[in-house]
Amino acid sequence: MTDKDILTEQEGNYLLTVARDTIDRRLVKDKDKGQEDRVISSKFSEKRGTFVTLTIGKALRGCIGHIVPQESLLEGIRVNSINAAFHDPRFRPLSRGEWDKVKIEISVLTDPVPLYFSGVDDLLAKLRPGIDGVIIKKGFHQATFLPQVWDQLPDKREFLTHLCLKAGMDGDAWKKEEIEVMTYQVQSFEEN
Repeated sequence: MTDKDILTEQEGNYLLTVARDTIDRRLVKDKDKGQEDRVISSKFSEKRGTFVTLTIGKALRGCIGHIVPQESLLEGIRVNSINAAFHDPRFRPLSRGEWDKVKIEISVLTDPVPLYFSGVDDLLAKLRPGIDGVIIKKGFHQATFLPQVWDQLPDKREFLTHLCLKAGMDGDAWKKEEIEVMTYQVQSFEEN
């Protein structure tokens, strides 16, 4: 991640506030009330990939994002906040009763770059647990894990197996098939 990509703590905390306010407005059905932006950074208008992750306790409650930038950083946080809370197909829409227990984490991504490798051993050697988010792709099958997932799956082989399963492939597809691999890094901010 280059210096120009890095957000300050103040910028990250502001984006967390935007995420919380966006979901809160949807829950109270106050969609007409627009959120006034306090523009504290020109970085917010840059196109960046973003993910918003919701947890209750330490359990995942929703996680949606865009790897490839589709909108400004600020708008991406808003869109993915709504999607994580109400449109993650793994969960029912967030309820008002759950809202007070939700913790929000936002991730701001660098642009993905191809990871070139020559076989299974080379792939395993080039993966950087805790640093790289990983995208795998084969045909129409594609999935990603943010770098934070390394905390739950620190073993490279297990990480790749679960990523293949998430993509709808056989768990050992990373060993047997020609797959495309891309990596990216994130800067994340989470509520206390």
